[in-house]
Amino acid sequence: MQYVLAIDQGTSGTKALVFDAEGQVHARGFVAVSCMHPQAGFVEQDADALYDSVLQAVASCLAAFKGEQRDIVGVGISNQRETVVLWDEQGRPIVPAVSWQCQRSLPICERLKRDGLAPRIAAKTGLLIDPYFSGTKLIWLNENDARVREHIQRGSAYFGTVDSWLLYRLTKGAAYCADYTNASRTMLFNLTSLEWDRELVEEFGLRGLRLPELKPSASHFGETDFNGLLAHAVPIVSMIGDSHAAAVGEGCLMPGVAKATMGTGSSIMMNVGREPQAPAHGLVSTLCFATGSRVDYAMEGIIISAGSTPAFLKEKLNLFGDFAEAERAFTEYDNGGVFLIPAFSGIGCPHWKYPGGAQIVGLQFSTAWQHVARAAYESIVYQIKDVITVMEQSANVRLSELHLDGGLVQRPFLLQYLADTLNRPVSTLALSEISAAGAAALALLETGLIPSLDAHRANRVIARRVEPGAGVEAAARNHEQWLKWIGRL
Repeated sequence: MQYVLAIDQGTSGTKALVFDAEGQVHARGFVAVSCMHPQAGFVEQDADALYDSVLQAVASCLAAFKGEQRDIVGVGISNQRETVVLWDEQGRPIVPAVSWQCQRSLPICERLKRDGLAPRIAAKTGLLIDPYFSGTKLIWLNENDARVREHIQRGSAYFGTVDSWLLYRLTKGAAYCADYTNASRTMLFNLTSLEWDRELVEEFGLRGLRLPELKPSASHFGETDFNGLLAHAVPIVSMIGDSHAAAVGEGCLMPGVAKATMGTGSSIMMNVGREPQAPAHGLVSTLCFATGSRVDYAMEGIIISAGSTPAFLKEKLNLFGDFAEAERAFTEYDNGGVFLIPAFSGIGCPHWKYPGGAQIVGLQFSTAWQHVARAAYESIVYQIKDVITVMEQSANVRLSELHLDGGLVQRPFLLQYLADTLNRPVSTLALSEISAAGAAALALLETGLIPSLDAHRANRVIARRVEPGAGVEAAARNHEQWLKWIGRL
């Protein structure tokens, strides 16, 4: 039996898993990573710590693996998207990695909009002008950090999203590449030509910035032994952004099939076929995935704060001691007229508003902490509902399937409320590490261990299918109130 090793480097942790050709997991490893918040609106991570977490997760996974290491024939990598890493010729980070959550480039975005660049950026990249995407973070760093500016001017600043950074370090500088999906999140990538858009690079003042070679998600990217953890070097044969990897893992291989990742943030992505669609209604146009023989596009709605909202109530406000308490609150209480607007880093699709912080509205003297806890979870559902509504309008098609993944799918009460709010069934897979599974599927394809991605889709196991229930009318009323509060921002 032969295997692939899949790595999923996320915002809050790094996972490593060994998969066989049937999609079965034979070993797992996990290491947590942290974010830094040096000032309001700034979110950073230690780039070296991200790389070290990969080595630690792989070491843990290999220690649990009962097979032969020599039978691991390929590596797949999925990663948090939009996060900016800049490093020098020696592979040393120039500055901390700027997280996808970081809002420091908001003034840059406003300037680009005033300059009338929004239509051209949308036409070329499929993206909105927003701090979420890598390009505006790069502009900010170039204009505000002398270290970055000097390296760019000297031509010694290597830019990459997390996939490129990990590849560079894992191959000891021998490979400097990015896949199409990660590149499509940078605001520097032409969605039609599948190349870096040199006009935008120049216009953003980034001449001299080194950019990685671009390849399909399933490609030969380089080789690594994980700094000696493996006795022999293994080819890295897939790299893909985590939300795109989840789409592959969920089986979004045809138009009309969508997935919603419910993690720290959330990404709702629907396959739209072999041609990109123009962004509309706050949605972005992006790559879904790419192999040597096909390129599939997607429309995506981005939710900035999902699981991070109840986590904030627990960790920063000490509103409850553990998430089990919050789960009981959700099932035993209604929201009491309370709504939480999770604009910690702004509200994403389709609203794209930055009101200057999160808000809890509808508080009364009768309000209990349970009402606030429930409102936090409800906010996740309402944002997904808003995205799906505009997605159907833009694509002019009713979604045929909605698959859910991410840590929050372990909350049955949340799935029921989502099914009620959408008034349609939702489903989850038995395997929880869906992004890793998508990276593994592409690696299995590239190594020839499976004949097609359809073979991976056929092996998926549906764990739970939740139908709309008695709460449909109440959910609709609550969502209507949510929209009124959002409209007041």
